Amino acid sequence: MEHIAALLLLVSCSQDLSGCREVEPPVALFEAYEDCQATLPGTLRSLAPQNPRLFGKCLEVDPALEDDYDQLVWNVRADGTLEAELKVSHMVAVVGKPGQVPER
Repeated sequence: MEHIAALLLLVSCSQDLSGCREVEPPVALFEAYEDCQATLPGTLRSLAPQNPRLFGKCLEVDPALEDDYDQLVWNVRADGTLEAELKVSHMVAVVGKPGQVPER
């Protein structure tokens, strides 16, 4: 099975950046981060006519966590900078009786 090394995130915004949404790229997953970086400029150029305020970013994927990522968090700052990261939510299960507070 091939591993994923990078994810291409594209975000299109209104002119004043008050409303933004994710845009599906032609290719979203890459086996090498460098391949994602090389694809990014052409992808932005090809989609710019339909998305005048388009931002893109390649996010590195840790192969050890590839199946554990469950959140993609992004924000477009007022200066037009796209910030994004993949996150893993760690859920902790506590076994006990209902209403019982676990000891620390």
